[in-house]
Amino acid sequence: MENGFDYKKALEELEAIAKKVEDPTTALGDIDKMIARSDELVAACREYLRSAREKAEGIQ
Repeated sequence: MENGFDYKKALEELEAIAKKVEDPTTALGDIDKMIARSDELVAACREYLRSAREKAEGIQ
């Protein structure tokens, strides 16, 4: 995981994407791109949380 990853910003982007996907005026082609971006963000968040958990377990 890169050092500059911002978990909070990733969650905010995911929330913004969800709102756009739910908007009936959003084009299907755009939704496709948003889903791909969401997949990237979710994977990055999972990796961040896994890394944080491993660090916490190492402290205990």
